[in-house]
Amino acid sequence: MTAEANKAEDRADLPPLILAVAPNGARKTKVDHPALPMGAAEIGHTAASCKDAGASLIHLHVRNAEGTHSLDVDLYRDAIAAVRREAGDGLIVQVTSEAVGIYAPEQQRAMVRDLRPEAVSLAIRELVPDAAAEPEFAQFAAWMKAERIAPQYILYDADDVRRYADLRRRGLIADDPPFVLYVLGRYSKGQRSQPADLLPFLTAAREEALDVQWSVCAFGPKEAACALTAAALGGHSRIGFENNLYLANGEVAPDNAALISQVAEQAGMAGRVLADPDAARTVLGME
Repeated sequence: MTAEANKAEDRADLPPLILAVAPNGARKTKVDHPALPMGAAEIGHTAASCKDAGASLIHLHVRNAEGTHSLDVDLYRDAIAAVRREAGDGLIVQVTSEAVGIYAPEQQRAMVRDLRPEAVSLAIRELVPDAAAEPEFAQFAAWMKAERIAPQYILYDADDVRRYADLRRRGLIADDPPFVLYVLGRYSKGQRSQPADLLPFLTAAREEALDVQWSVCAFGPKEAACALTAAALGGHSRIGFENNLYLANGEVAPDNAALISQVAEQAGMAGRVLADPDAARTVLGME
């Protein structure tokens, strides 16, 4: 077998690499970086440049007139329309349901029910904080499945992994195929992530026999190192100004597309081929 054939066989063992851009988040503003997109038009332009750089999914936050976090459905519709106008219909648009200390679970669920997005991220510890919340959440999860809304469950530590596994085993989470996000270094000093922060998540997932598509997000200038570590181990990555403003060399990135590009250009070194939006939809069961 030739070297090229060996390379192709190695890559065939792993799904195409999904790079998601998280261009703004809930807290940063243009004071943090002038290229951080806040309005719908800026989000649309960012989506297009990041798609060209290798992203197949955009993780979408919207802001109100004061520039603060919002789950307003009309703001989401405007931003989604801008993404479609600038980046085309293919790019997966995943909205956030993040509470940011503002929204209660019923308000988070109401946004999803009203908007009916194609994809949404959901924090287990926010939407299912205790056993009393489980029945209502199970109904909501079943509704999302019936509506063909693709959830991604956000897990902040190994205990969240175990809780997610338990909810799935008991049939309270209806996600097929399952897709989760491991948030690396959320509680580390200064929120500076390291590739080793991934290990407790993978250990817990192995102990729970979880068979999932998983992605990582990371804080600080080692974001790219964390993303490529995840890629080499079969995962995917969420990258962008939401959690990090720095290139791997320590310089401030000029824009979100630069952060996507530096990982996309090295994906082959991790034995992965990039997923375009169509391939990402296939991996996530959204086709």
